[in-house]
Amino acid sequence: MSDFHSLGLSPEVLRALDDLGFESPSPIQAQAIPSLLSDAHDLIGLAQTGTGKTAAFGLPLLERIDPEFPHTQALILAPTRELGQQIAEQIDLFSKYLPKLNVLAVYGGAAISNQIKALHKPQHIIIATPGRLIDLIGRRAVKLDHLEILVLDEADEMLNMGFKEALDEILTYTPKDKMTWLFSATMPREIRRIVDEYMHKPIEVKVNQEQTLNKNIEHQFVSLNHNQKSAALKRFIDLDPDIRAVVFCRTKLDTQNLAEELMHEGYQADALHGDLSQAQRDRVMKRFKEHKLPILIATDVAARGIDVNDLSHVFHFALPDDAAYYTHRSGRTARAGKKGISLVFVGQRDFSKLKYLQSRLGIEFERVRIPDAKDIAFTRMDQWGQKVVDQKVMGVIPDHIIDHLEGLFAQLSQEELLGKIVAMEMEKIQVENQEDLNVSKSQKSKKGKGGKGGYNKSGNNGGPSFKAKRKPGSFKHGHKRKPAKRKRRD
Repeated sequence: MSDFHSLGLSPEVLRALDDLGFESPSPIQAQAIPSLLSDAHDLIGLAQTGTGKTAAFGLPLLERIDPEFPHTQALILAPTRELGQQIAEQIDLFSKYLPKLNVLAVYGGAAISNQIKALHKPQHIIIATPGRLIDLIGRRAVKLDHLEILVLDEADEMLNMGFKEALDEILTYTPKDKMTWLFSATMPREIRRIVDEYMHKPIEVKVNQEQTLNKNIEHQFVSLNHNQKSAALKRFIDLDPDIRAVVFCRTKLDTQNLAEELMHEGYQADALHGDLSQAQRDRVMKRFKEHKLPILIATDVAARGIDVNDLSHVFHFALPDDAAYYTHRSGRTARAGKKGISLVFVGQRDFSKLKYLQSRLGIEFERVRIPDAKDIAFTRMDQWGQKVVDQKVMGVIPDHIIDHLEGLFAQLSQEELLGKIVAMEMEKIQVENQEDLNVSKSQKSKKGKGGKGGYNKSGNNGGPSFKAKRKPGSFKHGHKRKPAKRKRRD
């Protein structure tokens, strides 16, 4: 399919897509949309975050809704409030020229009384989190008797978050002859159980892992000890003043501890995980989306629903067990045609997992050095110097100021003046930990002695061989840098 106009969509929906600048469908959209428009059948869609799943089910769903029929005809279940809000926003945009269509998102953490009031008006499409939907059904505020389409989005995450019983209960309230469209990144055993129990001869559309990997992402790794990870992360943040990143941790405790450590040292960072209240989650996400919070520390589950197009980095503080989760994570950068970096912190025990990802996903991880104090200082000064060169002189500087400064600096040579200016700027750059994080203490003592802890020729601390293009001290990040110590800004 070359464009959306060839998929069989209505003029109203195509007009909305044109307004949004949508041109060519993604692989999952090109496969799913014609199939969902042509026949009434169940469907399984396997694709990762960032591949356009919302449009893949949202566009054909809009085409099947009758605005004149005053009942809920479609239900979309999502694992998190953030993802539910994101889906609702997208559906609203897609239905811009369908004024009689009513869409409502309901979720926990918001006043249920307001949602019940909104449900007094017929809602053709409801987007819901499982827990809140069960509450509303129990209060008889939602009736699914006329439901024609059930969409399970991020079905694997709903099960990971413990919604198995909730899904079973919700499905008992839905008509047996409805269509069920299930979208998931992976197909664990419990998803297969839902398919076998609640779906009838579903068609399966699948986007290969290789297809979903964004070619604009640079996949990199650094080799280090576990206790060096937070120090290494700070170095990469210090190297790039325009950094905008999500750091993925394995557990909620690790996420909170890392965020608190960064905030204590003055970094603009915060945590996003399941133990936060909804108000806390909303506050963190609002700051992140408004560019007031450049570093977000998150678990895989909590990060679902983050929809931003300008992340420069994704850091993997801990590697996921499933290749699909790595694709999920890294796919949050390099969106909207931009470039991005996906960087993995690899301990000695992680090399086999990294090699598996490299083989499974068909990508090549490039080993990079952890920047040291000299790297940060040089890069910072290089960026500062370029800013001076590019600085435009706005307006006319008064002659008396020029004359005064010329007299003040007359006693200094060009070299002395430059040295003083550079020294003033260098004072802003402080890296307290001067240790070379690329070599651990145990490795230093054995380096050059043929010991087990020494680096092999591939430079990867005894792990499997990976491609290393750069010379020591070279970086490819191409962003501006900022100092390690700074005053905390709220």
